[in-house]
Amino acid sequence: MIVAHSEVPVKPAFRDTAMELLEEMAVRSRAEPGVIDYRVTADLEDPHTLRIIEQYEDEAAFESHESSEHLERFQSEIAPCLAEEAELTCFTVTSETVVPGP
Repeated sequence: MIVAHSEVPVKPAFRDTAMELLEEMAVRSRAEPGVIDYRVTADLEDPHTLRIIEQYEDEAAFESHESSEHLERFQSEIAPCLAEEAELTCFTVTSETVVPGP
């Protein structure tokens, strides 16, 4: 499984626009083959930092998403909303354990 985490810092005046773009991106991404989950959240301590948590069955599903037309369109549409460059971190998960939380 591939897990990706994006940190998306947005300009305060563009937060609502960014949220709309991210919501549409999430819906389209969850419909892709091999996508386990795709969620958008707002940081509780900094509401202008948005996060995307993505889960893919495998590297092929992640690569398919990365080369999708809707991701390319999203990246160009969200660019004016960014306060600085977004950061993406990817993890390859070889095992999973569910533990009680929090």
